[in-house]
Amino acid sequence: MAKLSNRFWFQLHGWFSLPIWLIFCFVCLTGTIAVFSHELTWLTNPASRATNPDNLAARPVAELVATVQQAYPTADVGTVMVFEPYLVNAVMFTDHDKPFAIAYVNQYSGEIQQVNEGITFIGFMRSLHGWLLFPWPGSYSVGYYLVSAMAIVMLGALITGLVIYKNFWRSFIQPKIRFNQGRKTVLADLHRLAGVWSIWFLMLMSATGLWYLVQAVMWHADIDIEPHAPIVAIADMPAEQSTPPVSFADAMHITQQRFPDFRPSYLMLPEHNRGMYTLMGGGDHIFYDEQSYNLSINPWTGEIAHEKSPQSMTALQTVMHIADPLHYGTIGGIWTKAIWFLFGLILSGMSITGFMIWGSRTVKAVRASRSSEALQEVNHGA
Repeated sequence: MAKLSNRFWFQLHGWFSLPIWLIFCFVCLTGTIAVFSHELTWLTNPASRATNPDNLAARPVAELVATVQQAYPTADVGTVMVFEPYLVNAVMFTDHDKPFAIAYVNQYSGEIQQVNEGITFIGFMRSLHGWLLFPWPGSYSVGYYLVSAMAIVMLGALITGLVIYKNFWRSFIQPKIRFNQGRKTVLADLHRLAGVWSIWFLMLMSATGLWYLVQAVMWHADIDIEPHAPIVAIADMPAEQSTPPVSFADAMHITQQRFPDFRPSYLMLPEHNRGMYTLMGGGDHIFYDEQSYNLSINPWTGEIAHEKSPQSMTALQTVMHIADPLHYGTIGGIWTKAIWFLFGLILSGMSITGFMIWGSRTVKAVRASRSSEALQEVNHGA
């Protein structure tokens, strides 16, 4: 078998990035911004800040829901989202004049600080990064496939880059950037140095991105990674229409008793008479996301119809719930977010410098080839 030349690997490395380098760079940049989407929301929207000058304890989520229902008596509250302590709770509801609204309720003062009837910055950035705002006509999105496929591009660029850059590990102990040898040399040195120091990040983004691609295929094929939330059995329903005896506050109390370290994050109230409370949250497991605990509670009997926790997850469910913290760097709070943000910027810069290097060498090679052909024609004519 013939040995592949370094030129071949360089061209392959370029082709892994060149055809879609603009999309790849855009995905990197939006992902980098999405890492700090919560902090940017706090910075740019004063109504999103959970100010607490009197150092009050956070009120129960059920009390915040009651506050919204008192302010909007005809509202139908469906979901509550709980973020970091410095952000307000988001209570989502519908009303006769509001097809979809989000009440920003300060969990310390109990005050409704804003009612948002549009998309939030957090939701916009995650959607823009996750599926480029492409529609979801069913159980799939072309945009989600496109973004997830960037993992293949990233992995291919990483492998071919390491093949091209011989003895790459020397950049860990003897990093060098030759500033006095022209722009092309500086770009090449920066690209190689950034690539070597970002190997761990590239591998992590490739691994989680490949999982998102597998997850997209499973969604499209209607393969359930997690079971659907159960519904109330007809036998549990009362003979006459009435209000369920188990309140939202009761459901939260049952959840805390079942999982003492439960931290609420995404709480859904019953949508209809046979619907259940679906309560999701995180716990003390550093590598699991904020939906790693999931309980379905019967509003008519108070029984736990379904539960999930890190201890009871299948292998696929475990991968599903550790992918996001690893992809967005939320495993260690603000400090790991800062590291992910920095390397996200580096990766975005690498895609730009890589394109510039590949483009300049390709243009140079084309010009040299044309000059050679022109010279041959002149010699042939003579």
